[in-house]
Amino acid sequence: MDIKMNFKYILYFTLITTMCSITSVNAQKKYEKAPEATTAEATLSFRDIPKLKEAFIDVTPEDKKDGIAVGKLGVDGGNKAIILKLAQDITDNNHDNFDSFHIVQKGKLLFEPYYLRGRIDLPHFQASATKVYTGLALGRAIQLGYLTMDDLDKPLINFLKDLDPTKFVAGVEKITLHQALTMRSGIRISEEQREEFDKNPIQLKGQGLIQTYLEHSEPITSDSQSFKYQSDPILVMHVIDAIVPESAKDFIKKELLDKMEITNYRWRTNVSGVPEAGWGTNMTARNMIKWGMLAMNNGKWKGEQLIPEAFINKATSRILLTGDDDVYGGGKDVSNQGYGYYWWSADLKYGNKSYFTVSAQGGGGQYIILIKELDLIIVVTAHKNDNSTLQVIAKSVLPAFIR
Repeated sequence: MDIKMNFKYILYFTLITTMCSITSVNAQKKYEKAPEATTAEATLSFRDIPKLKEAFIDVTPEDKKDGIAVGKLGVDGGNKAIILKLAQDITDNNHDNFDSFHIVQKGKLLFEPYYLRGRIDLPHFQASATKVYTGLALGRAIQLGYLTMDDLDKPLINFLKDLDPTKFVAGVEKITLHQALTMRSGIRISEEQREEFDKNPIQLKGQGLIQTYLEHSEPITSDSQSFKYQSDPILVMHVIDAIVPESAKDFIKKELLDKMEITNYRWRTNVSGVPEAGWGTNMTARNMIKWGMLAMNNGKWKGEQLIPEAFINKATSRILLTGDDDVYGGGKDVSNQGYGYYWWSADLKYGNKSYFTVSAQGGGGQYIILIKELDLIIVVTAHKNDNSTLQVIAKSVLPAFIR
C-alpha cells in the first residue's frame, strides 16, 4: 500500500512539475516568432523603443540561415529546467534590465529570449564591447600579412607616417601596439584638454587626432603606462587605417563583417574620419554571437582562419590583473578580474570549482562571454550599468551546463 501511495505521489508531482514547465514556456511564448522591430521602432532612439508586452522565451531557436547553428535546450546541451527557472526569474524581476540573454554551447544556439527593448532584428548599442571588434580587426590585418605578431611590440608611431615626431612629448616611442591593446599607452589627456580640442575639429582630422594627443599628453613614463580605461583603441584603429590597402571602414566590412554575414549593424565614424574604436557600434544579439564564435573557434569562421590563433590566445588571456575592488557585473562568485586585448577576464565559481571566463563588456550591460572549458558562449544585451550579469551566470547558468 505504501509503495502504491508513493508511486501515486511521484506520478502526481511529475505531472504537476511538467505542467508548470509547459505553462511557463507557453506563457512567455505568446509571440509566434522572436519579436521584430516595426518600421517605426527601427527609426527610434534606443530609449524611445517601447518595451515588449510579454517576454519571448525560445528553447528551440529558429534556424535563420544566418551562419548560426541551432539546437534544443536540454537535448543538445544544458539543463532545461534550470535555464527556464532563470528565464522566469528574469521575466518576473529583471532588475538588470535585460533585453536579451542568449546561450550557445558546442556551436549551437540553445536559448533565445527577448525582454523589454530587445528585438531579434534591432541592432543594440554595444558601448565598450566595440573595443573587442576593433582588436579583432587588427588581428585580421595580421592574418593577411599587413602586420606580424612581432609588430605588436614595436613603437606604434612606426606605422603612422603622417605624424611629426619633432613635436611629440617625451616618451612617445615607448607606446607599442601591445600597450595600446591593453589600455597602457601612458597617454594622459585631461577632460579640459579634450574640450579644447573639440573646439577646433579640423586639427583632429586624419592622423591629426593622434598628433594632437601625442603633442599635448603628459610625458609617457613607466609610471603613466599603467592600466587606464581610456581612448587607446583609437590609436589601434588609426594603425589599421594606415596599413591596409583600403580604408579601415572598408577593410572591416570586407574582411570581417561580410565574411561573417553581418549586414544589420551600425558603426559610427570618429571625428578623425576612421571608424569609432572604443564605442559607437550597434549589433543584433545574433551578430554578437558570431563575434563570440569567431573567438571561441580560435579565429576560424566556417573553416577559414580569419584571425591568427596566436592573436586570439593573447587577446583572451589574462595579461594583467585589474583588481577585484570594482568588478563590472560581479558578485560574490566572481573574482580575479583581468584584461587581455580589450577582453576582460574573471573566475566564476560554482561549488568548489572556478571557471576562467573572458568577456567583451559594454556599458549598460552588453556582454559576449566565453567559457572555453564548457564550450559555452553567453550573449547579453541590457540597459543598466549597475548590473550583476557575471554573478547571474555563475549562480544560474553554470549549474545548467556542469555535469
